[in-house]
Amino acid sequence: MRVFAFTLILLVIALAALGVIQFLAPRDASGQTPQVRFDSVVRDDFFAGLRGDAARLDKAMKRCEEELARDPRHAQALVWHGSGLAVRAREAVRSGDIATALELSTRGFREMDEAVGIAPRDPAVLLPRGITLSAAARNLRDPARAAAALEKAVADYETTLQIQAADFSARSEHARGELLGGLADGWFRLGNEGRARGYLTRIVAEVPGSMYAEAAREWLKSTPTRGGPGLTCMGCHE
Repeated sequence: MRVFAFTLILLVIALAALGVIQFLAPRDASGQTPQVRFDSVVRDDFFAGLRGDAARLDKAMKRCEEELARDPRHAQALVWHGSGLAVRAREAVRSGDIATALELSTRGFREMDEAVGIAPRDPAVLLPRGITLSAAARNLRDPARAAAALEKAVADYETTLQIQAADFSARSEHARGELLGGLADGWFRLGNEGRARGYLTRIVAEVPGSMYAEAAREWLKSTPTRGGPGLTCMGCHE
């Protein structure tokens, strides 16, 4: 069985699709520290780890583990920890330790599923899992398993879009383009051209004048089997 391969793009897209990321906030007038999204705490160390800095990845994983020790049901910490295990699985593959890679990837995917079970309506949990599964589906040899992973990823995207519907038009170009692009790509890969074209049309209408709209137009002109240029990871940060 082929173990999942992951790249830096994987989590960059996940964060980009979440929209404008909140940074750690100062204490307010009452002396309380406002709640912040967990990705703002660990993302820089995770990015460094994805670029090969094992010490920074270890730091991020330790931060997740500390949070989970305080609250085992902290869904955002759990989904990031699962993603971190997937990164470690990639490194185990590179070193030739396939058994360890399989163990790490299996545990990582289980943790991400548990996180979504805890917080099924939190985009900061749904999107990291969705992006991870979407990427993993490209590497699964079993077509049925690949389709199941991709279906779960697309469902995460759809749920996120429903949650964000009320203020979706106010979100950044990047956030709108990444999420709609992920949906179009996911449905296309699942063989549902109608759903894919629906999201491509939305990109053209709702993200006008953007790289996303340009790519979507190319897809709309293409044959069903050919697809088009990349629809996601446009303008991502390093």
